[in-house]
Amino acid sequence: MLENYKLSNQVLEFIGQKKQGVFINGSWMNCANSKQIDIVNPATEQVISSVGIANEEEVHQAVEAAAMAFKQTSWRQMRPVDRERLLLKLADKIEEHHENIAEILTLENGKLFSHAKGEIIGAINTIRYYAGWATKLEGQVVDISLKQGPGKQNFSFIKREPVGVVAAIVPWNFPISIAFWKLAPLLAAGCTVVLKPSEVTPLSTLYIANLFNEVGFPKGVVNVITGDGTTGALLTQHSSVNKITFTGSTQVGKLIGKSAMDNLTDISLEMGGKSPAVVFEDANLKEAASGIAKGIFRNGGQVCVAGSRVLIQKNIFDKLLAEVAHKADKMKIGHGFDPESDLGPLVSRSHLDNVCGYIEKGKSEGAHVLTGGQVYKPYSNGFYLHPTIFTGNQTSDTIVEEEIFGPVLVAMPFKDFDEAMLLANQSRYGLAATVWTNNLSQALKAVDALDAGMVSVNSPTRSDPNFPLGGNKQSGIGRELGKIGLHTFTKLKSVNIVY
Repeated sequence: MLENYKLSNQVLEFIGQKKQGVFINGSWMNCANSKQIDIVNPATEQVISSVGIANEEEVHQAVEAAAMAFKQTSWRQMRPVDRERLLLKLADKIEEHHENIAEILTLENGKLFSHAKGEIIGAINTIRYYAGWATKLEGQVVDISLKQGPGKQNFSFIKREPVGVVAAIVPWNFPISIAFWKLAPLLAAGCTVVLKPSEVTPLSTLYIANLFNEVGFPKGVVNVITGDGTTGALLTQHSSVNKITFTGSTQVGKLIGKSAMDNLTDISLEMGGKSPAVVFEDANLKEAASGIAKGIFRNGGQVCVAGSRVLIQKNIFDKLLAEVAHKADKMKIGHGFDPESDLGPLVSRSHLDNVCGYIEKGKSEGAHVLTGGQVYKPYSNGFYLHPTIFTGNQTSDTIVEEEIFGPVLVAMPFKDFDEAMLLANQSRYGLAATVWTNNLSQALKAVDALDAGMVSVNSPTRSDPNFPLGGNKQSGIGRELGKIGLHTFTKLKSVNIVY
């Protein structure tokens, strides 16, 4: 039972505050709005804390604090090596607290504690990666053909500058990883930020907010506000925001994109996916089955790059799918602090209901449930669901077309390479894809043919700080991570000096 796990004293003290404030200009303040958002433990359905809903004035204060910090010499003129040093100190400080942060993350999100610790360590690696980039932002000297007067010449160069105040909106599935995919590069570039975590999982982010003060970031460089969609809209519509970076659903991303046009605000969007896993007959079936199971059931399928469609060559379809189903059936479902659990709860009651709605829709449209398909109750409470596999799907089925964001896999057979690529690309999304084959030529042909921002061969999709992530089509605009993840928070200035 969950009661058998003892939380650290620091975590007990933190969640014991019950009502959490917002972090603006280096200080904590309570929201004027008396209404609070309850944060519910998805493993037990118990309220563990609550957060405020920032109103228009509080959003304005946060943005103006970031704007003022961006102009101040303590940040704007800080040497790159000193920004690097601050980021490295932050990484060290988070590492000191990583088990506390992971405990809070498991409490509010439900994910396995081992996965939560892995997420925090991943964020630390991202911070250290971008700390190194702080001293490596480069411009370019160029030759131009402008004609000057006698004895005059051009000296022309292009320089990179920080874009300014960034509004960063982060989802609930990987709230710390994704926060630092944004925070680390924008801080390395010299920007300031107002960060809004999801109202479902804000506590781990609020815990980290204190650490920015402890390591010496100037006031106002990092601000954290909480609230619902209305708060997010106030933030993204603010005229002093220079850049919006959003990770979440395609539906919300489109709304943010439309509102950004009112101020012509620069924007990056990482949104939904319905990623295919394509398995050819020459693949190592044992490795493919394991990778497909990990690709869809990890974190309860609540992963933007989850391989939620598996396309299998016809003559191995039954054999491979039986192996994947066997792995799904063996998974132990339980709370995140149980070291024997393979699958934790979904994040909330509303999300569980939404995923179950898709399962019922799949059944009603004629798909066959190979395994799973029902709510699971290992305890008296909690938002648990059996991993589910559908077969007999049509390409027009709702569960084939729409992102479910749960432990639900749809399987379809294909005849040959051309049909596999046709089915894989037959989606409005284009975030990620995996290919399973031992034929290098076939793998490279698939890499070229797949319309996806990321393609992994003989591996489920995984992220790395030096590996750009982002989608095509309705999966997003722009890329995060890697060098381009730094450049997205900069703007170019072209300079010509006549001498």
